[in-house]
Amino acid sequence: MLVRRYNPMSMLSSSTSLFTPFSRQFLGCPLPIFTQSLQPHILPSLLCTVPRDFTLRFYSNSAQSSNTDTPDELHHQLSNSKQSPLKPGLYIVGTPIGNLEDITLRALRVLKSADVILSEDTRHSGKLLHYYNIKTPLLSYHKFNESQRAQMVLRKLQDGEIVALISDAGTPGISDPGMELAKLCVEKNILVVPIPGPSAVVTALSASGLPTNEFSFVGFLPKHNSSRRERLILSANESATQIFFIPPHKLSQFLEEAAAIFGENRQCVMAREMTKVHEEFWRGTISEAKEAFLAHQPKGEITFLIEGKSISIDESPSESQLENELRELISEGHSLSMAVKLVASGKLMKRKAIYSLALRKFGGQLESEDE
Repeated sequence: MLVRRYNPMSMLSSSTSLFTPFSRQFLGCPLPIFTQSLQPHILPSLLCTVPRDFTLRFYSNSAQSSNTDTPDELHHQLSNSKQSPLKPGLYIVGTPIGNLEDITLRALRVLKSADVILSEDTRHSGKLLHYYNIKTPLLSYHKFNESQRAQMVLRKLQDGEIVALISDAGTPGISDPGMELAKLCVEKNILVVPIPGPSAVVTALSASGLPTNEFSFVGFLPKHNSSRRERLILSANESATQIFFIPPHKLSQFLEEAAAIFGENRQCVMAREMTKVHEEFWRGTISEAKEAFLAHQPKGEITFLIEGKSISIDESPSESQLENELRELISEGHSLSMAVKLVASGKLMKRKAIYSLALRKFGGQLESEDE
């Protein structure tokens, strides 16, 4: 596309046209085709003698086409993917995690075209729809009514409606409602279409400075102390970067438990209020994090990342070390098989060997359990 900005009065005395007539078939075509209509002797001189109040801008599409394609065919190729009517089905739509501009054009088209939009909080999502002047009806769909709504939504889909699912922020189904509905649709052979968009997990990881080649998304930790400790022990023994969602009022508790299980020297990153006005990335060790956030409790959504464990090839714990770890876990109420699983995670020894040791040392105290 060629855009001109000029002073009309300064052009009245000019009898030379900058452009030759061109057919309507060139409208909307990529730059190489459009510029074929320019007089060949005009364009070079134009670029060399552009007046002060003249702006020349070029925009080209990166899609490559063969020289045999006609303008109409090129226009169809460029617009077909984004202009074709939506098929009936469930559309999983990623929405901004903070900044309302972080939404795709495709997501906006789907939200405008849908028959109904399922959202966690209709008041919260209503702000996004109002910002983009989207009039599609909203229907609440959250963890408290997910099971009751499922059958009603399923009937709408079976009747051929287009249903868009969004969460308060980010991608639905990732620590948000949507997983069960998507599973149900797949079982019923109903079309499920992902509309990629923002995700706090990937956003935080990309800017964390921690290894991104391998990571584990843990999400929100269990509320029960024993289950939460089990999950943290498994994470602490993994070599991949670990990613957690932490409510701000539970950050201090999390850091205390993480320091005891991961060790105080493990590197970590706290990403807070990402894409919002008060976005913050804090980096340091777990020990430094404890000190930094002891005095004040940060506000907003927190994504917490901890570097993976560095495992030495020669690392081979002694039998006494294994026995001590097993004894501690069993004394906390873990079953023999769970204690073996937790001790074996992150170690080079086979679980069978550790299980054999556990039976030998603690078999008299506990009933044997099949692995």
